[in-house]
Amino acid sequence: MTQDELRARRETIVREHMADEIDHAWDKVLATFPHPHYEIIATGTVHDGRPEVERYYKSSRQTFPDQRNTVLSLRHIDDGIVVEFILEGTQLGPLGPLPATGRPFSCQMAAFFLFEGETLVCERIYSDTLSIVRQLLGDLTTMEALGALVGAAKAPAG
Repeated sequence: MTQDELRARRETIVREHMADEIDHAWDKVLATFPHPHYEIIATGTVHDGRPEVERYYKSSRQTFPDQRNTVLSLRHIDDGIVVEFILEGTQLGPLGPLPATGRPFSCQMAAFFLFEGETLVCERIYSDTLSIVRQLLGDLTTMEALGALVGAAKAPAG
């Protein structure tokens, strides 16, 4: 396989992977790598293996069911592809202690899709979590408002 053929094959895998994430076609996404492995750098979280990655998909889409990405640029590197993209979604489920706010977010991010030959072995995501949280909180900028929001999240339903 020539270098150009390898780059084209990798790019096809990455573009299909990202499109299938939007469509929630998890079996197709998972088929893009033999051992799914995500590294979320902003939170220090690693999801390794199919069961962990499936839980990550389920959890993130319960919080942001309309999560989607728009590719801004795609750059080939020796061992993979770096994608700059806009990630968007609306918080309709809890995010840790933060209850659903119903607010949208939009954040420019980068993902490193790392390959061994033509095999995807890792997606490493870099993002600005603070920017996302600020958008989800909206006007809730005072400590009192934040305390009330966290208190509401801990209060028993009823």
